[in-house]
Amino acid sequence: MRVFVTGASGFIGSKVVPELLAAGHQVLGLVRSEEKAKALVALGAEAHLGDVEDLDSLRNGAAACDGVIHLAFIHDFANFKEVCEKDAKAIAAMGEVLKGTGKPFVGTSGTLMVAQPSDTPATENDKSPFGVNQIPRVASEQTVLSFASQGVRATVVRLSPSVHDDGDKGFIPMIINTAREKGVSAYIGDGLNKWPAVHRLDAARLYRLALEKGNAGDVFHGVGDTGIPTKEIAEVIGKKLNLPVVSKSGDEAAAHFTWMTHFFGANDPVSNELTKQRLGWEPTHPGLIEDMETGTYFQ
Repeated sequence: MRVFVTGASGFIGSKVVPELLAAGHQVLGLVRSEEKAKALVALGAEAHLGDVEDLDSLRNGAAACDGVIHLAFIHDFANFKEVCEKDAKAIAAMGEVLKGTGKPFVGTSGTLMVAQPSDTPATENDKSPFGVNQIPRVASEQTVLSFASQGVRATVVRLSPSVHDDGDKGFIPMIINTAREKGVSAYIGDGLNKWPAVHRLDAARLYRLALEKGNAGDVFHGVGDTGIPTKEIAEVIGKKLNLPVVSKSGDEAAAHFTWMTHFFGANDPVSNELTKQRLGWEPTHPGLIEDMETGTYFQ
């Protein structure tokens, strides 16, 4: 099928595109510059200039294809509520075009939607207990799934907070940089809160399978490591940087991690069993700890 991929040149999208092409699909990728368009064309895909705030561009891209994988997101965590609102508007614009067509629409949210105090792993069937005022990106998931009853084969991939591989610019590099700046590698409280992760090549394959096999209303968990204690992450950082590893609590954690405190302090044990059963997906690439130990995070 011909697939409209938003965020086609991004960290995950740049691996989703070749995954789709290798499986025999055609790709129309949303990119924001001529330079990125050329790189996309060099892979064998088509380029569609625009961005997630250009709703007409999104509508046109979705209308021109047989399905949509939505990966683009403005990673401005300091203005998280605002960018989540923009994401929901982008989803709504594409979903309206797909209504009544039966075409697949794979959206993206995160496993932090189902973070919880207990250590019982959240499943794909669990709905987020949070409202948009608590976790603004809940609106993205809800908006995608609202089209499942409107003639769209709408599904959601909940990504782990860490999608890791060489070139990662997400939470783990930020936590590493914070350790360098502050001279200590920290975790919050007892450090037993769980942090899920997935290798981006495993995530790329998951998006393709969700597009091909997902049923309307399905939720999938992009999770390889189902829950690493954050203390273990801090210990690897301390070892690699030769820094002391310390616990931070309360005001200390907020001062150390600033806006990341909410994310790194969350307890997010999750299961991937239903995802594996429904799609035949199996993570095969290195886990986060191995990637931190042997990859390029500390170069």
